Amino acid sequence: MSEQAWPVRLTVVPYVLLACMTAVTILIKREQPGSLTVDLVLCALIALWTLLMFTLRPAWRTRTRPMAIFIAGFILLLAVLVVRDPWFGFLTPAGYFYTFILLSWPVELIGIGAVAVIAGWAQSYDIPKTDVLGLLGCAAVIGVNVAGMCFAAWLGRRGEVLSQQRQDAVDALTQTNRRLEATLAENANLHEQLLTQAREAGIIDERQRMAREIHDTLAQGLTGIVTQLQAAEHSDDWRRHVTSAVGLARESLTEARRSVHALRPQPLQSATLSEAIADVVRRWSALHGIDVQLTTTGTPRVMTPEAESTLLRATQEALVNVAKYAQATRVGVTLSYMEKEVALDVRDDGVGFDPARSVASEAGGFGLVAMRQRVEALNGTLSVESEPGLGTAISATVPGASA
Repeated sequence: MSEQAWPVRLTVVPYVLLACMTAVTILIKREQPGSLTVDLVLCALIALWTLLMFTLRPAWRTRTRPMAIFIAGFILLLAVLVVRDPWFGFLTPAGYFYTFILLSWPVELIGIGAVAVIAGWAQSYDIPKTDVLGLLGCAAVIGVNVAGMCFAAWLGRRGEVLSQQRQDAVDALTQTNRRLEATLAENANLHEQLLTQAREAGIIDERQRMAREIHDTLAQGLTGIVTQLQAAEHSDDWRRHVTSAVGLARESLTEARRSVHALRPQPLQSATLSEAIADVVRRWSALHGIDVQLTTTGTPRVMTPEAESTLLRATQEALVNVAKYAQATRVGVTLSYMEKEVALDVRDDGVGFDPARSVASEAGGFGLVAMRQRVEALNGTLSVESEPGLGTAISATVPGASA
């Protein structure tokens, strides 16, 4: 029932019905002044009761106790009127209006039943009540009214419950949809952030890879070329140094191409890791004139390309650092195949340094950084042990899973 409709039924219709019934009473009892006076007093009482308890008390209309008192008094006065004059039964719709709208369940049933009894009494007024048949007929009329109106009240209540349940379900679904939309929006933002982070991480990883590869190929090759050319300036056998520089240039160019395409280092294309390291050690020793002892322990096995490339690059970087900084006379390289790991150790008897004061720079030190990045990317470890005057030991350990 809409907010615009129900107040009219409660505030206007009862007075209209009461006025009509009063007019009818005056017409019927105009020749019975005593009885008419009583009826008019009762009509005035019920009108005054309604005015004082309901019409002039809008704040009471939503309160259960005042409305229950009001409806009880209204039904009592209505019952007296109907017992005196059955045509006041036409005023029972007002009682139904008040009871249906103002009382809560299940108190509503009591009020509906009481009004239905009054309506049934008014409808059975002409039935003789002097014998059992008449009494049964009157009871039947009252019973039909009570049963019908209480059933109607139950249906109304059931409809309200179902409507409320539907509304609750709609509200819950709306709230769920809002939360889902918010979650989807949040997920979209997170997805976009993850994509951005993944792109940035990919760019950083590629930059680091290229930096390592350039250092391990071009930088080392150029360093060797410069060294050979400088040696050629002060040597009678300059052709040998120039030939070595040309060879280094060609090897560096080949390795640079392989690095750009992320291919395996050339020495590992046709040889095992131990053989590739032995070739690197042999050529480095011949180039720099420093004695290198290579030792392999354990049972050699094929590893993943990444692990083999990392250990080979670590060997090259460690030997380059020895040539540039160590001033060593002997170098030891050990490749150890253990049960779950493979370790590479490079030791020299050079001047050594203080690892705590070593700072990465373009002049030197990035090689150790790149070496550490390569090893740790495979969940391996890199350790550097050195003291001034006592040489340097570099150890790289990577998981030794087979390829």
